Amino acid sequence: TIKFESKTNGIIMEWYLKVLNQYTDFQGRARRKEYWMFTLVSAGISVILMIVDYFIGIKIWDTGLLYLLYGLGVFIPTIAVGIRRLHDIGKSGWMMLVIIIPIAGFIWLIVLYATDSQKGTNDWGECPKTFD
Repeated sequence: TIKFESKTNGIIMEWYLKVLNQYTDFQGRARRKEYWMFTLVSAGISVILMIVDYFIGIKIWDTGLLYLLYGLGVFIPTIAVGIRRLHDIGKSGWMMLVIIIPIAGFIWLIVLYATDSQKGTNDWGECPKTFD
């Protein structure tokens, strides 16, 4: 496991690293915060790597080398956290396949990822979120 001890932005990085540490976990549940913090940090890293790739100029298949390597590196963790996020709202991980539907599938998946956690226990475990 990767440890992050910094006080600044530590919480955001903790969510990001939690997903990376659970890259093989396709069971369980993931809160909205876990999913969206991972997505935010990953998008930020991707933008930075695209800028670096632009200045370096190394391309593979019209894509920057660093950006491509990062994308390959987080591919499985991204799928895993997406499946756990769908489990958290009571949906099967196979629901990710709605992305195949042009435009509407992408919008539908975003709505599902933004849906609040299902309270209590469901088929994939106890709710990781505390409701007040």
